[in-house]
Amino acid sequence: MKTTASKITILRIALIPVFLLLAYNGYQYWAFAVFVIASLSDTLDGYIARHYNQVTNFGKFMDPLADKMLVLSAMCFMVEKGQMPGWCVAIVLFREFAVSGLRLIAVEQNRVIAAAWSGKIKTTVTMIGLCAMLIFPDVSALNITCIILIVVTTLYSGIEYFYKNRDVLKDA
Repeated sequence: MKTTASKITILRIALIPVFLLLAYNGYQYWAFAVFVIASLSDTLDGYIARHYNQVTNFGKFMDPLADKMLVLSAMCFMVEKGQMPGWCVAIVLFREFAVSGLRLIAVEQNRVIAAAWSGKIKTTVTMIGLCAMLIFPDVSALNITCIILIVVTTLYSGIEYFYKNRDVLKDA
């Protein structure tokens, strides 16, 4: 049977279409509430997994994937609504694919690249920024600030992953 932490991860994935349905139909406050719940579930499932020894391979794979799916769904919505430029999503996608590729190369070398604090900060900043953009969609200065913070933390964490693990590529 799946662990409580895994069930929360699955719930986060299930909330994505609910969020999008609400957002696209103009229920911005409800969409915001669902996005907040989904975002906070990331912290909750991580806490439960570590605190109650429920760390599983499923969770190691699905938890970060659920985060990416949630964030990228919200970002695509923002692009379509004109709140975020497409290049911002492209930067986030590039970083995610690059770090995932680096991790795959490391696995071939029997190494595991653990999540770095900069990656956790990036995720937190991105989710908070997207929350702000959802609740205040017409405040362009806020949107610009959030976009800058998302891009800067995304680039920094991506560069840090590659710098700290550059030997993985040297050995590839």
